[in-house]
Amino acid sequence: MTFSLVARCATTGMTGIVISSSSPAVAARCAHVRAGVGAVASQNVTDPALGPLVLDRMAAGEGAARAVAAVIDGRAHARFRQILAVDARGGTAIHTGAGVLGLWGQAEGRDCAAGGNLLADPGVPAAMVAAFAAAGGPFGDRLIAALRAGRDAGGEAGPVHSAGLRIAHRLDWPWADLRCDWLDEGCPIEAVARAWAVYAPQAEDYVRRALDPAAAPSYGVPGDE
Repeated sequence: MTFSLVARCATTGMTGIVISSSSPAVAARCAHVRAGVGAVASQNVTDPALGPLVLDRMAAGEGAARAVAAVIDGRAHARFRQILAVDARGGTAIHTGAGVLGLWGQAEGRDCAAGGNLLADPGVPAAMVAAFAAAGGPFGDRLIAALRAGRDAGGEAGPVHSAGLRIAHRLDWPWADLRCDWLDEGCPIEAVARAWAVYAPQAEDYVRRALDPAAAPSYGVPGDE
């Protein structure tokens, strides 16, 4: 039902995730990021609690592999879960349980990991990892390239209806959090890509507004968001 990639930017220290699914609002349940800590996807038969649990362990100093293993070890229903994680040092981990749905795949690369279930082709995650590695430009551009590559390699077995991009950087709240929660027609991945193209040039302005409003650029009515 889902394909995703978690990644770290070795240059900026950003961590992020891109994800798409036939289910509604996939990013709301499955995408988890924390500045200076990492990114986690908790997917398949989703338990949204698992993402924060993995992030908590990584925040306490555990690498991605140990954090995922500790959260999964002995946990009820672990065989239904698929979890991807990247930590602040670029370490990665994947858990794919024996009860994950349909054709599934997983792949790890430098500073990134990808996985999916109910896929049209088990090679989808490897295509995402390769695209992330090959893409240039800002971190968000590389994430979008990976998501498009997953779609172009076959994506999910059925049509996707939702997608999201989430990036953490320096702050307690996400630096970017862009979602398309449902489309009956059209491509939610392209909807998120268009939103990123609009948001990216303004992202740091919104950070400045939060940290130092007096020095931030003004758009429209003073104080208008």
